[in-house]
Amino acid sequence: MSVSDKGKSPDSLPPDGKHKRRFLSPEKKYQIFLEAQRGEAPVGELLRREGLYSTDLARIQRQVKESSLQGLAKRPGRSKKMVSEQEYDALKQELEEKERVMAEMAVELAVLRKKTNGGSWER
Repeated sequence: MSVSDKGKSPDSLPPDGKHKRRFLSPEKKYQIFLEAQRGEAPVGELLRREGLYSTDLARIQRQVKESSLQGLAKRPGRSKKMVSEQEYDALKQELEEKERVMAEMAVELAVLRKKTNGGSWER
């Protein structure tokens, strides 16, 4: 048993002697980031209280910076929707079919107008 394990029963430690990895929610990470930035208490105290290492804090700070830059880089307005290549091909084929049908209908309309109006386009 190490010095940090004093007061803990051997049964409370994991069988392999390693501690279970903790998952921090994004809200908790941001709270830790803000506390570290405020500087009201020493960073070491914050790390001890939260059970973190300095590398964990550095990783959190890097994540916050990257996320902030991504958020600020976004342009205002609606974001463009990306479609897969299959969806694109299907939409393109559908558009070509509709254009072909419209061309046929335009020809049919022209023929009908000539028959009903005696060749005149005006009514």
